[in-house]
Amino acid sequence: MTDPSRPLADPTAGSHGGPARGGVTVVGIDADGRPANPGLVEALAGAGLVVGAARHLAGAPLPPDCATVVLGPLAPALDRLLAAVAAGTPAVVLASGDPGFFGIVRRLRAAGLRPRVLPAVSSVAAAFARAGRPWDDAVVVSAHGRDPRPALNACRARPAVAVLTAPGAGAAEIGAGLAGWSRRLVVAEHLGTDAERVTETTPAAAAARSWADPHVLLCLADPPGPPAPGGGAAPAGGASGMRWDNQPAAPPSGGWALPESAYAHRDSMITKSEVRALAVARLRPRLGRLVWDVGAGSGSVGIECALLGAAVIAVEHDPRAVAQIRANAAAHAVDLRIIAGHAPAALDDLPDPDAVFLGGGGAEALAAVARRRPRRVVLTLAAVDRVGPAVGLLRDAGYTVEGSQLSAARLADLPGGSIRLAATNPVVVLTGEHA
Repeated sequence: MTDPSRPLADPTAGSHGGPARGGVTVVGIDADGRPANPGLVEALAGAGLVVGAARHLAGAPLPPDCATVVLGPLAPALDRLLAAVAAGTPAVVLASGDPGFFGIVRRLRAAGLRPRVLPAVSSVAAAFARAGRPWDDAVVVSAHGRDPRPALNACRARPAVAVLTAPGAGAAEIGAGLAGWSRRLVVAEHLGTDAERVTETTPAAAAARSWADPHVLLCLADPPGPPAPGGGAAPAGGASGMRWDNQPAAPPSGGWALPESAYAHRDSMITKSEVRALAVARLRPRLGRLVWDVGAGSGSVGIECALLGAAVIAVEHDPRAVAQIRANAAAHAVDLRIIAGHAPAALDDLPDPDAVFLGGGGAEALAAVARRRPRRVVLTLAAVDRVGPAVGLLRDAGYTVEGSQLSAARLADLPGGSIRLAATNPVVVLTGEHA
């Protein structure tokens, strides 16, 4: 049988990974400002083509008569690299920091190239080092060349986020989008250069000024609390009440569709776990998405969306319920933005959601939500006569609507050791979705 395994390292490469015949070597230029990777000189010595940003090419010891390509649009550079490989010409690509971390390595591999990589300190690692902070609990997202809203929602949802920014999607824009969330920002401009500047600021202050490109943005909540008395570990949520751990994208260890006993609530004003399981599944929460929980009650639906990584805004008018939402969010170590007010008026100034759950608010709230055009709307109705108007409203707004009635019967003990089934009130779950 043929052995399908193969060595990843090319035996014809130099001792530091210098270019093999017809190979491509990607060398990271250190974002921490340290001397160049010791393999850079060897990689360049035999290169017939070097690709990189103008600032990287200007500082590199290029061999005489070596062809160069200044990076701008990537397609022409890829064409030159593919031609070099086909001709057996060794090529070197110069890139910032760790080129395998939101860098050019992914694009090279997508083009069919299998580069050797000599990484350096990434800009994210350098930014956290400047802040003097560990980052094993951090989420790293990119707003470069893509819709910046998922990066913004990650900043709203998680206690430690690094954002790779772009012009028009940087500290000013992220700061403006964090109005209503308690965060502090660290903006690291021109890392590793003589123009380096690292600034700690507030979201409002960041939104009110301009920042040099490129820069890395760290978005941080309050740090974890002090050790517990007697030398125990700090609470899981730290001072901010949020989860701090080293698995920022992991599903909640305690699961979801938790029993009602996991939440403080009054007069059974809580979405039952069987209904909540379907509602959360229909909302599709994940890191990078924003969910509204309108008529939040105990906050159970929003909290479980937050446990699955989404940013959440809970809207509730009852002061007693608002207090319970805060207590429940703290107990589950998640951060919700809570709006105390009546829908639909309370929705007017909120950022656009990706999905909305309506546990209350009536037809006016549903109409207001539909006008904001979230991708998904999920609502629960106990009164059958409200189903038809709700379906019609969503369809008129361009939504495809599905619905299910959930009727659960739970085990209950009887005297003498017998068991019966106790029915819960049936609930209709409607889901509206548009492309």
